[in-house]
Amino acid sequence: MSEGTVMAQSLYFTFVLSCLICGSYGLVSSGIGITTVRSVDYNATTTVTPTERRDSTTKPSTTQSNKSTNAPAVRLTSTTTSKVLTTTTRPPKTTTTANYSFNTEDLNEGIDKKVEKRVWNKEPEDEPLEFAKWSTRSVKAVKKPKKIWKNVKKPKVLPKKRKPKVVKKSKPKIIGRPSLPECPPLGLESLRVKDPQLRASSYKRRGLGPHRGRLNIQSGIEDGDIYDGAWCAQYEDKKQWLEVDARRPTRFTGVILQGRSSIWSWDFILTYKVQFSNDTLVWQPAMNGTKEAVFEGNQDTETPVLALFNESATVARYIRINPQSWYENGTICLRAEVLGCTLPDPNNIYAWQQTEQGTKDKLDFRHHNYKEMRKLMKSVSEACPDITHIYSIGKSHMGLKMYVMEISDHPGKHELGEPEFRYVAGMHGNEALGRELLLNLMQYICQEYKLGNQRIVRLVKETRIHLLPSMNPDGYEMAFKKGSELAGWALGRYSYQGIDMNHNFADLNKVMWDAIEFDFQNNDKSKLINHYIPIPEYYTSEDAFVALETRAVINWMQNIPFVLSANLHGGELVVTYPFDRTEDWAPHDDTPTPDNSFFRWLATVYASTNQVMSNPDRRPCHNENFQRYNNIINGANWHTVQGSMNDFSYLHTNCFDVTVELSCDKFPHASELPIEWENNKESLLIYMEQVHRGLKGVIRDKDTEAGIADAIIKVDDIDHHIRSVADGDYWRLLNPGEYEVTVSAEGYNPSTRMCRVMYEHYPTICDFRLTKTPKQRLKEILAKGGKLPKDLQLRLRQLRLRKLRASTKAINSRRAAASRKARGS
Repeated sequence: MSEGTVMAQSLYFTFVLSCLICGSYGLVSSGIGITTVRSVDYNATTTVTPTERRDSTTKPSTTQSNKSTNAPAVRLTSTTTSKVLTTTTRPPKTTTTANYSFNTEDLNEGIDKKVEKRVWNKEPEDEPLEFAKWSTRSVKAVKKPKKIWKNVKKPKVLPKKRKPKVVKKSKPKIIGRPSLPECPPLGLESLRVKDPQLRASSYKRRGLGPHRGRLNIQSGIEDGDIYDGAWCAQYEDKKQWLEVDARRPTRFTGVILQGRSSIWSWDFILTYKVQFSNDTLVWQPAMNGTKEAVFEGNQDTETPVLALFNESATVARYIRINPQSWYENGTICLRAEVLGCTLPDPNNIYAWQQTEQGTKDKLDFRHHNYKEMRKLMKSVSEACPDITHIYSIGKSHMGLKMYVMEISDHPGKHELGEPEFRYVAGMHGNEALGRELLLNLMQYICQEYKLGNQRIVRLVKETRIHLLPSMNPDGYEMAFKKGSELAGWALGRYSYQGIDMNHNFADLNKVMWDAIEFDFQNNDKSKLINHYIPIPEYYTSEDAFVALETRAVINWMQNIPFVLSANLHGGELVVTYPFDRTEDWAPHDDTPTPDNSFFRWLATVYASTNQVMSNPDRRPCHNENFQRYNNIINGANWHTVQGSMNDFSYLHTNCFDVTVELSCDKFPHASELPIEWENNKESLLIYMEQVHRGLKGVIRDKDTEAGIADAIIKVDDIDHHIRSVADGDYWRLLNPGEYEVTVSAEGYNPSTRMCRVMYEHYPTICDFRLTKTPKQRLKEILAKGGKLPKDLQLRLRQLRLRKLRASTKAINSRRAAASRKARGS
């Protein structure tokens, strides 16, 4: 290896490592200068360098414009200085006439032609940089032998007279979804193939053993980690192999190959052979005509490459991947998935050997693109028109609408005392399982409600449910076009503009911690805000690069008083809870909220009822063993995330939000969706039922019985308050116990009472009636031009005298201190 090559490689690895560390730890500078509210220009052109989580791959920066999109009107409040942050600045008041609803979407209307052409009929050069990079290599198959013609002259044929042909304009070539074979993956990526089913000729160490040779498996960040990112052979020769035992006769149809996931090494296979066997003793090679087939492998470490076998594929139990050449500066390393159809075996007489566990629910188990999702939501709405309402909260950068399915016994309006719940999926477009689970969930609720399932009926009548199946529709369409196995680990994760939306919400953690530090230095915590923290102005400025999808979700949060939420991700098996960002920018550190005990309960509810998470025999997905934490973890203790939706929801609204990582496989094959639904069905239902835990009630004016909006509900010993909504109703999520609750509102005297939360699955009703302060009564009487009643006049006289005494006492104290100081000098 030349000196220049060594130097170039060292510089390259240094660059990759610095990019990964900066992306992993969220080292993104943010402005803190806060002045006054200005109008926001959402059509500004900005250069973006997307912040990346630790599980993402390095991606080039892009320059995009926020043009040609309909930006939803977002109520983005702002602050002035860090000192002002310590005052109880209130967000814009809601009125009692608010209906907390969005306009109904008519799915009978067709998709806008311009949007349809822009999303599905575009040329490759019109694609974003991220998509164009992945579109260059889709499917690699066996090379056919070239025909060689030497000195052969074709006889001249006189052309016949023909009618002139009408030349048709050729349609632009559409980069579509590759035609995958009908046989599904065996399940190396999804872990259906167990570790004992994988063998190898040799391996360097345990962390690079055959059990790590799974498609899209992610490595740890340390060199020599026991959770490394591929199978790597110990020897560099053509006799090395990775073997998969299908455990049943299988018609193998193809192999998908990928290089090693590592920040320290650059290893991938260039060409390889494939062999089949029924007993591991006699092996038959895959053939290309009369010769042994040699398949093309990878050109980089991340892009999955598919090789299809001939139509006369071999039926066998075992398959081997035999590398023939590899990257010259690397070694033999690979990650793989095998495609095949299992066949019935007459020697297996037991039922459990013939069939796999599925589901009895009759749902539409397949992946739905944007058009198919619209059709499915429309069919559910038509099947259950009395309990459903479809609306859109905004549009993506490409113009795709962000549809929400509302399910309630009175859809379209907020009912007094009924909590609002939401599920959000598809924040990362390539994490497709959450999208399909929410589509399945709306079908299931509709079917069971019509059948009279009492659990579902009670849930629909007592809860207003909102399901957003696709927060990043542009990213999903990118991943969908490549297919579930060929999308890789990162394609479609980001928005079309290259934004990771889980880092795109306003960083209110910093605002809160800066305010706490300021008040600590000034020994004044009486006016510190711990809830409804306003959005800083830098986030609403012209230079802020905020995705349209993020703005739409913020607007949604501000317009509907959500109580509980979960956002569904993929790529791991764990439930995380706030805070997601560490206070001192450590890569990971336990950073709990004041409601940590309830958040841990919420996470445990989902994880303990999930059939895969609760399985003690399951293996880790990638490089973290979350079973030692009972499959729940504080988000910041996993890895720090700046600007997460969970933290924003907790600090800016009343809503408690957690993240659910649903599966090791971000984009599971359609054949696995019934099993995944069964794994998550009970968890999805029981988590929604937690919205009815704790306290609820209505805060009213004692004289008029009118609801009081924006009243502050304080729970003793929990330093996080919530507020009542337009009609005075509130919901405070709490674990069982007895709590001292104080309610205060502008113009009213505070009221305190003891409220006990029981263990039953329904909330404790704790209503409050507040009396107006004399000052407020005086304002109202004077505004009406009336005379003051005698009791109020007496009360005002007493207040004046009390104020006069206090001021006189203060003056005398200052005079005495001054005289003592004069005598001492």
